[in-house]
Amino acid sequence: MDLSPLGMAAPTMKERQACWGARDEYWKCLDENTEDASKCKKLRSSFESSCPQQWIKYFDKRRDYLKFKEKFEAGDFQPSKMTAKS
Repeated sequence: MDLSPLGMAAPTMKERQACWGARDEYWKCLDENTEDASKCKKLRSSFESSCPQQWIKYFDKRRDYLKFKEKFEAGDFQPSKMTAKS
């Protein structure tokens, strides 16, 4: 009996490593191209085809958070006018 959601099996170690490797290559490209995703389309496609959709959503949110944290800790974060009023 398969108890995993929608009958999807958990990724194998090899599949997880492929996903993480594709994510790392895509993130590296973004870092090297000042977050210009248009220059990293092939790597994004590889990332999307190597990882479960739920993981892609998580990793995208994780990257946004890490970039925000990096700016905040460096003192580069500038709250928007909307944020300052609330």
